[in-house]
Amino acid sequence: MFTTDQDFLTAWQQLGAAAGGGQTTFKRTHGVSMGEDLGRNPRLLGVVDKAMVQISVMVTSKLLERFHRFDDVAVLVDVGGGTGSTLEMITSRYKHIRGINFDLPHVVTVHLDLICVEHIAGNMFDNVPTGDAIFLKTVLHMLDDNDCIKVLKYCNQALPDKGRLIAVEFVLPATLEVTRAAQNLYILDVMMLNNSEGGKERTVQEFLKLARESGFSGTFQSTYIFGNFWALEFTN
Repeated sequence: MFTTDQDFLTAWQQLGAAAGGGQTTFKRTHGVSMGEDLGRNPRLLGVVDKAMVQISVMVTSKLLERFHRFDDVAVLVDVGGGTGSTLEMITSRYKHIRGINFDLPHVVTVHLDLICVEHIAGNMFDNVPTGDAIFLKTVLHMLDDNDCIKVLKYCNQALPDKGRLIAVEFVLPATLEVTRAAQNLYILDVMMLNNSEGGKERTVQEFLKLARESGFSGTFQSTYIFGNFWALEFTN
């Protein structure tokens, strides 16, 4: 896992200071945010990309087993889709889907050879490509509430009437639990404090509140995937 890389491990030494507010442990240690460092550090980017692909294969395999609502999707936009590996798995199963992988320029140029995937470089804080469904996988937990709403509003604007947003995210239990699964989530929440400015894990109700504030006023469905992963589906 990329979390055992030295660049991430050294940042834990700043956890006490970060818990008091202000900069993340990563920025306190390295002088820049994790996102900025990935843009200038090919070695670390490679480590993170490899880990994300491995996680994506596992999560997406389970998603395709348990989530069956891609049949009527013609154009699926994966916002923050990384190398496009998740989208390739989806479009390989649902061959009628035109898949658009949307991420930062230094990310999408890594695997332009993926079949069934069209890569578009951009920034989700500026705009989102249009499609009849938008897919977000473990993107929202890296953002604070305001940035979540900003991205979700762009997603809403990019969708047609009754368009769907499908977010695959870790979901916190509504009340405090002492199960191993819940404990893993609480540790992950601390990791967000370490590496992501404002990022955190959320309950279903917190996700729903963000979606409603972003204009997704239609139906809501949730589908359990595995572990602590859920597919949360919102319509505008």
